[in-house]
Amino acid sequence: MVIKTELGTIEITNDVIATIAGIAAVESYGLVGMASRKQLKDGIVELLGRENLSRGVEVREVDGELIIDLYIIVGYGTRIDEVANNVISAVKYSVEKYTGIKVNLVNINVQGVRVINGK
Repeated sequence: MVIKTELGTIEITNDVIATIAGIAAVESYGLVGMASRKQLKDGIVELLGRENLSRGVEVREVDGELIIDLYIIVGYGTRIDEVANNVISAVKYSVEKYTGIKVNLVNINVQGVRVINGK
């Protein structure tokens, strides 16, 4: 993503945007973590650590606006739609706040459900 100003040009890579989106997402209630975009054998998904958050995020640019796809794992016993809506709001707000780029769409792909803290 390239932003041109009267003082010069600012280039923000998709990896930076993906990291911002990943950090905002994992801070949302009900989210266990980010999942890899690729499913492993037998439909088992890999839970990513904090250092690999951007691997669970796909960023695309269409007409100067961003489309962000997130691959998440939610906690058992939480309402998936509420968790998804919270993640969408948090990601959209954070990316727009830190980059100044309009986020057109945030798509949530729930890859799995996990028990939170042994409950």
